[in-house]
Amino acid sequence: MNESIAVDLGRQALQVGFTVSLPILSVALFLGVSVSVFQAITQVQEATLTFVPKLIGIGAALVLMGNWMLTTIVSFTQACLSHAANVGKL
Repeated sequence: MNESIAVDLGRQALQVGFTVSLPILSVALFLGVSVSVFQAITQVQEATLTFVPKLIGIGAALVLMGNWMLTTIVSFTQACLSHAANVGKL
């Protein structure tokens, strides 16, 4: 294995990690901002109010996007293991 393959695998790892986490983080961000705006408008300052919508939204995102996330991670892992199997070969 030369340096270019290792750098490419590292780049792919960062890219896969970013693309897999993006749906969950975007749902949490959108719901957090929405609840904060609602709290600012209604002046309800309940600290636990932000957790329930985020928990429901992240759960829904996992149900909807979980299969895609899992297949993406599994295909990347298979690619890494195939590269690892070819390390000793010329």
